[in-house]
Amino acid sequence: MADNGRHVAVISLGGTIAMTTQTDGGATPTLSADDLVAALPGLADTGIHLKVHDFRRLPGASLAFSDLIELAAMVETLAVDGVVITQGTDTIEETAYLLDLVTTGATPIVVTGAMRNASMAGADGPANVLAAIRVAASTEVRGTGCVVVFAEEIHAARWVRKTHATSPTAFTSYPGPIGYVAEDRVRITARPASSLTVDPRCVIAPAHTAIYTVGLGDDGTLLDALGDRADGLVVAAFGAGHVPMACVDTLSDLTKRMPVVLATRTGSGPVLRRTYGFPGSESDLLERGLISGSALDPIKARVLLQLLLMTAADTDQIAQAFSTV
Repeated sequence: MADNGRHVAVISLGGTIAMTTQTDGGATPTLSADDLVAALPGLADTGIHLKVHDFRRLPGASLAFSDLIELAAMVETLAVDGVVITQGTDTIEETAYLLDLVTTGATPIVVTGAMRNASMAGADGPANVLAAIRVAASTEVRGTGCVVVFAEEIHAARWVRKTHATSPTAFTSYPGPIGYVAEDRVRITARPASSLTVDPRCVIAPAHTAIYTVGLGDDGTLLDALGDRADGLVVAAFGAGHVPMACVDTLSDLTKRMPVVLATRTGSGPVLRRTYGFPGSESDLLERGLISGSALDPIKARVLLQLLLMTAADTDQIAQAFSTV
């Protein structure tokens, strides 16, 4: 089936892509979804029909779980062939993974944004949005889950990361993009396996989660301070899941009070299970009750942990969910 004549919803949340520079020199969200679409050269040539929605007009850093749960509910009601969501790049990797977890069906959901606002030379927003629209309209993308489109690359939500503060090619993923756009054609080269789904209708409880990154010489003092504040914790550990020996007892105590997920601060690759055996190694920590984050980076692990806690899942249910990632 040709992508020409298909219907795509474009939903704007704000962010750099919707920002212009003001008289005081600071960029703020001023552009509507209609403004973004009007700036797309070559859109008419695609034959794709757009339905445009303004959902939020916020910097990416100010979006909340409640915003995205509401967005997901809206997306599920749209009678379209694909959905494009534009937002600030600060939290694109979180938005994409959350939507991947809470939406069902094969309809493509594509998240994109811009590193350069509309007032800057070489603004990348129009090219990213046009590529995202092509991806959302493509029948080839159906069933791949939520994806991020940036610089004409297509990244799976569970793998994508923002790895540069300012570069237009800030978004990367390991083991790599699952596709790309070239000569106006969408090409999918790899298909992620089906992922875990969290029913957003079960999100009923507030929760506070944190990421704690271990560092050289960490003695666990600050880690212990989180015990009275958090409902769940992700530990961004060294290497394949290691922490200083001085942190081990504190982490053991915390597992008796909350779910503690073990991830690697490297950003890619899995937490091991039984390669090392010293105190503070991955096998030691898992034996003490920490939950393996597997190959999820700390940011994605926190998204999943937060959602599960918001559904009132207990530690055993959370461990079971992470075991299927």
